[in-house]
Amino acid sequence: MTITAAIVLYSVIWFLTFYIVLQIRTRTQDDAGGEIVPGTPRSAAATEDVGKSARITTLIATGIWAVVAGTIMSGWITLEDIDFFHRLDFHKID
Repeated sequence: MTITAAIVLYSVIWFLTFYIVLQIRTRTQDDAGGEIVPGTPRSAAATEDVGKSARITTLIATGIWAVVAGTIMSGWITLEDIDFFHRLDFHKID
């Protein structure tokens, strides 16, 4: 795996994890039980600490990335293993 591939893989995993963490940590105005700001739906976020969500995401994404990158670099799963439709031309030497 090249350094560029590792960075792209980490970025994809980080953003996917970030979207999940944002949804899990969101507290709506209705949940908070406080005032609902006029012009906003009850389901709008009451408060959101994006910095804390980003830190949580970084911890989780780093662990997921380490497992995925380790699996790819070990050769346990290769591109040939996931070529289900045989579209890639792998030259096998007999």
